[in-house]
Amino acid sequence: MIIIKNANLWTMANLNNVNGSIAVEGKKIVEVSSSDLTKKYPNARIIDAKGLFTMPGIVDPHCHIGMMEQTYGWAGNDTNEITNPITPELKGIEGIKPHDESFKEALENGVTTVCTGPGSANIIGGTFCALKTKGKTIFDMVLKEELAMKMALGENPKRCYKDKGPQTRMANAAMLRGALTEAKLYKESWDKYNNGKDTNKPAYNQKWESLKRVFEGLPVKIHAHQADDIVTAVKISEEFNLNYTIEHCTEGYLIPEFLKEHKVKCILGPTLGDRSKYELKAKSFKSAKVLYDNKIEFAIMTDHPVITLDTTLAQTGLFVKSGLPYLEALKANTIYAAKITGIDKFVGSLEANKDADIVIYDKDPLSYDAHVVFVMLNGNIEINKI
Repeated sequence: MIIIKNANLWTMANLNNVNGSIAVEGKKIVEVSSSDLTKKYPNARIIDAKGLFTMPGIVDPHCHIGMMEQTYGWAGNDTNEITNPITPELKGIEGIKPHDESFKEALENGVTTVCTGPGSANIIGGTFCALKTKGKTIFDMVLKEELAMKMALGENPKRCYKDKGPQTRMANAAMLRGALTEAKLYKESWDKYNNGKDTNKPAYNQKWESLKRVFEGLPVKIHAHQADDIVTAVKISEEFNLNYTIEHCTEGYLIPEFLKEHKVKCILGPTLGDRSKYELKAKSFKSAKVLYDNKIEFAIMTDHPVITLDTTLAQTGLFVKSGLPYLEALKANTIYAAKITGIDKFVGSLEANKDADIVIYDKDPLSYDAHVVFVMLNGNIEINKI
């Protein structure tokens, strides 16, 4: 057992900005307390946090780490399969490079869990996975092999397919609706066969076999920047009764009443960086405060490598500068990110029975000169500079 004592705890649960200690056994947190746990567990290894800022590892709810090693250009890029706009059969986990240097950089900067997968070239791109940020093989890293089905509206499918695919937002929506309809009919045919209501066995279809899972509870992540694309995504999601989140949600702050009315869950960002395309023209750090003020559920993403995971909290600090409350900002990178992606049973806060992913900073982590001095991942001490 390991006890981290004398920690300035920011658990993202019931203890925040409180001095206390954490007991870890194996891969899990056993207990978190505002009291000194060393007396309760006298044979434990003791680590003195020296009053430093202690919080759960950062959870990025949307990025492409491991899919794209930019240094190596085309050979290292497995983010987008630009051969067909409808590819639900793809699995992001099968494009991950565990030795991508970005995993090491992420861990060194306190990012312990990432939700990563295909990009947004395709209207339906395949499934995201949830990974820890260290491992020799994907088996060492995987937290959830298929986390959600990635979909996309807006400019990217239009731009990537040019004259050989969708040319308009109308086509994007029509192709998405068409694929969902095919998958739904496919599921209904198999349900009738499996329930004995139809003796004719349906023909297997790899695409619809994968996509039909969105009608069985598999979440959907829909890339949408502009307000009109967000509305279209919500409209189609409600039409097919999908469990969805809006990814990026850049102009969501312009239509907060709509988001609130439809109980939309948003994964916001990246907001750091330039307005690299037309649909980012209204990008603003004020967006998070607007969502917060309107009680809209959201988390913050990097979209790595659009902005790299080692700058996660630099972006977060700018949201705080623009009015997002401090603790809410930290939660948007931890427990809210875990909840909105369905992995909060394992990560996102410092609580008993959760994975022992713990990060200690030498000062306020939103300060530009803050350093990570301690990282524990799955109960293993990966960095210790205390």
